[in-house]
Amino acid sequence: MVVLGADLHKRSHTVVVTDGNGRRLADKTVAATDAGHRELRRWAAAWPERRWALEDCRHLSRRLEVDLLRAGESVVRVPPKLMAGARRGGREPGKSDPIDALAVARAALREPNLPVAALDGPDRDVRLLVDHREDLVATRTQVQNRLRWFLVELAVDEPPARALDRAHVLAGLETALAELPGTSARIARELVAQVRALTISINALEREIGGLAEQLAPSLGTLTGCGPLTTAKLVGETAGVGRFRSAAAFAMHNGTAPVPVWSGNIVRHRLNRGGNRQLNVALHRIAITQLQRPGAGRDYLAKRMTAGDTKTEAIRALRRRISDEVFRRLRNDEAASAASPAALAAA
Repeated sequence: MVVLGADLHKRSHTVVVTDGNGRRLADKTVAATDAGHRELRRWAAAWPERRWALEDCRHLSRRLEVDLLRAGESVVRVPPKLMAGARRGGREPGKSDPIDALAVARAALREPNLPVAALDGPDRDVRLLVDHREDLVATRTQVQNRLRWFLVELAVDEPPARALDRAHVLAGLETALAELPGTSARIARELVAQVRALTISINALEREIGGLAEQLAPSLGTLTGCGPLTTAKLVGETAGVGRFRSAAAFAMHNGTAPVPVWSGNIVRHRLNRGGNRQLNVALHRIAITQLQRPGAGRDYLAKRMTAGDTKTEAIRALRRRISDEVFRRLRNDEAASAASPAALAAA
């Protein structure tokens, strides 16, 4: 069995073949095109027992990964930090595409439980839509901030906070600005139109995302504090809960599992600042919402604080508890979806 480590760039891909001991056997550089991908597969056919290891840079690796998977190849994803560590531990100095590709292959040999690549499913569509909506919200906020300064300059009454996306407020601003002369008033009218258009797009995306989230994770949406957008964020960022072997592995991935820090007989844990921060903030949002309502979350916080935890420590423990519950519900939803008549017919 050989491992083909790949260092990927926008214009070129460099692949190094290593044996089971990490010794370099061959290397090849091709253009990052469909023709280049086919050339790589023909070249790799010289080693019948092979596995591909791609540095996990999604925008750079996605096209090659999809082509390899559709051709029936075995592919694992190597996080960039593992590749960097393998490169620093290598004996060959410097940095080049072959050196990086060799480091990717050696990292794949050293780490047995790397994520196995799979073709994207509907969860990626959810993630793309959620990210797109968040970009539009950020753009709308920038436009709203600019508009507020023009309203101050033009002596037009400024709407209250978080009211500048409401239809009746925007209509009132259009009326107030309609008769005002000058360039500032003209720009302000254009900004109002931009806010209106962005709000329409954001609201439409929110409805679409909510419908997709309900289809993919119906039980997750019933968790207290987990609204449609948070459900979609969890589904999209998890990218298939089946790739995690346990709730503990999922907690380590989302940063809710504490990091052990101990020496000798003193065992301690500290806050995990790693993991997927998008998942982590979604779980934190659920925890804070649960604390604002009577129920299990508030009762669990009180129990932890009675046992001696500070409020911050208790909230961290609640986040981990929510992570385990999210994992369980995602697994159940995935199993129910696989067993549905539509899924069985497609299979």
